[in-house]
Amino acid sequence: MAEVIIYTTPWCPYCSRAKKLLTDKGVQFEEIDVMMHPRKRVEMTQLAEGRTSVPQIFIDGKPVGGSDDIHALDRAGKLDAMLGLA
Repeated sequence: MAEVIIYTTPWCPYCSRAKKLLTDKGVQFEEIDVMMHPRKRVEMTQLAEGRTSVPQIFIDGKPVGGSDDIHALDRAGKLDAMLGLA
């Protein structure tokens, strides 16, 4: 299974939506709260090629975007392969 890291903030509905999709697929992920750890936001922005919004999701170190992006990948039938589920 792929390594998944998701950068989030509390009370973010898009973060919750992305985590629900991953959880529903049985995917374990590391969640990094950038509000509790402000230095991690800088790290996230660098890794996400300048994106500053949350969530930012990384699969095996590759930035895949946010909640809308992983839902689009799922609808296109590409997410499971990226997660090592296919």
